Amino acid sequence: MKTLKITLLFCLISIFSFAEVSQKQKSALVDLYNSTNGDAWSKSWDLDLPVSGWYGITIENDEVVSIDLMFNNLTGYLPESISELTSLKTLNLAFNNLEGELPHALVSLTNLEQLKLFSNRFSGEIPSEIGNLKNLVSIELYNNDFIGEIPSSIGDLQKLEKLMLSSNQLQGRLPSSLSSLDSLKILSLFDNSLLGTIPSSIGKLVKLEELVLSNNAFYGDLPNELAQLTNLKTLLLGQNQFKGNFAVLRSKLPNIVDFDLDDSNSKGSLATLDAEED
Repeated sequence: MKTLKITLLFCLISIFSFAEVSQKQKSALVDLYNSTNGDAWSKSWDLDLPVSGWYGITIENDEVVSIDLMFNNLTGYLPESISELTSLKTLNLAFNNLEGELPHALVSLTNLEQLKLFSNRFSGEIPSEIGNLKNLVSIELYNNDFIGEIPSSIGDLQKLEKLMLSSNQLQGRLPSSLSSLDSLKILSLFDNSLLGTIPSSIGKLVKLEELVLSNNAFYGDLPNELAQLTNLKTLLLGQNQFKGNFAVLRSKLPNIVDFDLDDSNSKGSLATLDAEED
């Protein structure tokens, strides 16, 4: 009897040690594999092996919490079934050749903290309900072909520290809701077709360390409230149509390391400012 109990104990330990994700989650991963030409990945999956052994997959408590397939030669599109990965915290598919619109189901992944899809060929609009992803800390969608306006619901992402949407085809004005992002440290929107003035409410983003709006169609006076962003280390606003004396602005930002307003209508230039400092 004692031997039988020991044998059963070891069987139970074995079962729990090699527990797998649910069939729904495994099927969602297989869908991802098939829709992105998994056979041609740089590091492919053996679908006959347990999910825990698949490249780039992290599992905690029998739930898929991270997919990291950066630089892995993915082609194709993201399937709607990705919504089955309800515990996902990190989705990193950067530096691949993915295309098409982001699946609407993506906005149901409410545990998501890191969304890194940069340097692909995604198109269409950024989902308007992206503000549903309340736990997002980082949105990195730069170097794609996204169009339309920046969704106002982004202002609902109170944990967001990094918003990087540069090198797309975004249009319209900066949504006023951006001023609600109290935790934001990086706002990078360069190389789009954004326009309008910088709202004075940007002065509320007191944790901002990097503000990059270069190569857009912004215009008007630089708001005095920019001087409230005393944690700024990088301020790049060139190739717009701003007005104002940025030499005064820079003097009020003690931590600035990288500063550019060249090719705008601002008074002076970076070169003349540096000469004055010498």
